[in-house]
Amino acid sequence: MEIGLMIIFWYGILHAFGPDHLTAIADFSIGKEAKKTFMIVGAFAVGHGIMLFMFAKILEQYTIPAEFLSYGDIIASTVILSIGVYLLYMVYANKIHLKTHTHEHKRHVHIWFGNEHQHESSTTTSAFGVGVLMGIGGVRGMLVTLGVLHGQTVDITMIIAFIAGVMVVFFSFGLVISWINKDILTNIKNVRRVFAAVGTISVLVGGNMLLA
Repeated sequence: MEIGLMIIFWYGILHAFGPDHLTAIADFSIGKEAKKTFMIVGAFAVGHGIMLFMFAKILEQYTIPAEFLSYGDIIASTVILSIGVYLLYMVYANKIHLKTHTHEHKRHVHIWFGNEHQHESSTTTSAFGVGVLMGIGGVRGMLVTLGVLHGQTVDITMIIAFIAGVMVVFFSFGLVISWINKDILTNIKNVRRVFAAVGTISVLVGGNMLLA
């Protein structure tokens, strides 16, 4: 069983390298403070794992058409594509703003969209939701892997092993995003370049997934 869990852990690592997953994390965490970035990463990973577990249990008892399971990927792809279009619009409409200030001898950078600086409270919840949607589409690959390894009931330890593998990659990528947020997004020129790059990647990844 321990070897099986280790294989599932590595499967989680490989699964997390999907461009759709990393793009979704970048979309939600770019321009955020370090604490917020890792909250987003964790929410995405947990949402993904919970949905995989729920649908794995359902599919043990019932047969669900493959077309239905693909809806999660379609919705998530549409979200990624839409965010990309939104980011590109914000860049080219000059609606992304940056302000810096020093607090307790530490330099703080604030990035916001539109006219007023507002602290977003729903980003983590949104990342959790997209993780859930992607979990619906990804459950088929997970079940194949689990079936080959165990040929038995899916239990929570398998999902924990999977989430742990996913989080290794997600948190590593979160460190990269956090570095970009801290050391690259220090002036409005860099902010617009990075957001334009993230937006373009989102459009390409989301569009490719919808056409696949």
